[in-house]
Amino acid sequence: MTRILILFALLSIGTCSLAQQADVMLTLNEAIDMASRQSLDAFKQQNMYLASYWEYKYYRSDMLPQFSIGANPLSYNNSIRQDYVPQDQNWQYSQQKNITSSASMKMTQNVGLTGGSFSASSDIGMVKNFLGDKTTLFSSNMVSIGYKQRLNGYNSLRWKSKIEPLKFETAKKKFIQSREDIAIKTTGKFFTLVDAQIELNIARTNLANSDTLYQIGKGRYQVGTLTQDELLNFELNLMNAKIAMTRAQQGLVRARSDLNIFLGLDKNTLIDCVLPKANNSGFQVNVEDAIQKAMDNNPDIMAQERQLLEQESNVRYVRAQNGLSADISAMAGLNQKSTILSEAYQNPNQFQNIALAGVSIPILDWGRRKGQIKMAKSNRDVVVNTVKQARIDFEQSVLMNVMEFNLQSEMVSNSAKADTIAQMGFDVTMRRFKIGKLDVTKLNLARNDLETARRAYIAALRKYWSSYYLIRELSLYDFEKKSALTADFDKILEQ
Repeated sequence: MTRILILFALLSIGTCSLAQQADVMLTLNEAIDMASRQSLDAFKQQNMYLASYWEYKYYRSDMLPQFSIGANPLSYNNSIRQDYVPQDQNWQYSQQKNITSSASMKMTQNVGLTGGSFSASSDIGMVKNFLGDKTTLFSSNMVSIGYKQRLNGYNSLRWKSKIEPLKFETAKKKFIQSREDIAIKTTGKFFTLVDAQIELNIARTNLANSDTLYQIGKGRYQVGTLTQDELLNFELNLMNAKIAMTRAQQGLVRARSDLNIFLGLDKNTLIDCVLPKANNSGFQVNVEDAIQKAMDNNPDIMAQERQLLEQESNVRYVRAQNGLSADISAMAGLNQKSTILSEAYQNPNQFQNIALAGVSIPILDWGRRKGQIKMAKSNRDVVVNTVKQARIDFEQSVLMNVMEFNLQSEMVSNSAKADTIAQMGFDVTMRRFKIGKLDVTKLNLARNDLETARRAYIAALRKYWSSYYLIRELSLYDFEKKSALTADFDKILEQ
């Protein structure tokens, strides 16, 4: 029996130790850092950035030399072919039976300046006949150099060189912005848990006070200094306090579970939030500076610039497709053939050159060309005006958010003072009530003032920190440290 008790005691100690390990005291900054590392939102944003990164790498590969190898190791042909003989003006059938094989190497290089492409290639082929003289013939193209160019006034590579880097830079800024968005979400969930903790503390205090008042009321009722309806009112307040306590406990469980899930923590982790304070007193954000930083760094502004470039590119493309266009290509190389493989690469004496040129000139299209160009220009003008209005709205949004934040600092300070005064007032009122100097009505008013002041202080802090991270999200700039927000993109690629 003694051994069982000892074992039970050890298990109890171990369980208590695990429960204590599950308790976490968390500050707002720690919660944000945790969410930025292991939340589902962080995982999604990281993979969205990686997708943009590899898309940009794909674009960059277009500007680098491309090398390829092709081969047809073996092709066997045993068939009857129909041929036309001009001398006899008749058709005849001939049997074919051969094996062919070929291999080639090719390198291409796009030219961003002109939009054309250079190419260099080398190939070798073999054919072995099983009919007639049954010879084996090798042919080689030692080297061929060519160039292809479209002459229509539209250089897609040049437009890509403007759009794709801006697109990738926008993706980088969006990733940094997403971390501030996570900070805003974390702040909301963090303060929801703070609210729940405060509500539970208020409920506990009210329950303790209601019980004390009820006990005092029973004593006064027995000596005849308190009426029955007043005693019943005390008892009703006690019952309501117990109900409020249960609701506060349920609210705390929900808020804690919500934050646990968002931070990627175990559901049994008990988080206790450390109430943050506002930044250093007097910290203000300059409105003009915030607007300038936002216009320079915000990914939405960059996306608008990309839209303008894409629309201008589309106008140029439509104009080029519907106007005079010409394609030219030229290739020159050295060839040789032989019945022996080694001799197919000796003394190439046949110079192969191919040149092609094509011209397209619209003559009569019944206004189609003009209509397509007008439509493209109209779409561009719509985007231009939409972007102008969006930038005006964006500047106004930054202005209002900065002004609201600058005022919120004073709001937090005043709310903190009001909370302190309300607590002092309630303590004085409670002492005076206990000695019979005040009635229950004034005590209830003091308690309501205390609860209102406490909730107002928490709400002011929530608004302050939400506004703080919203300004960072809009401008991608830390005005407290006076530095641009960045991210370790190399570390993301290593993961």
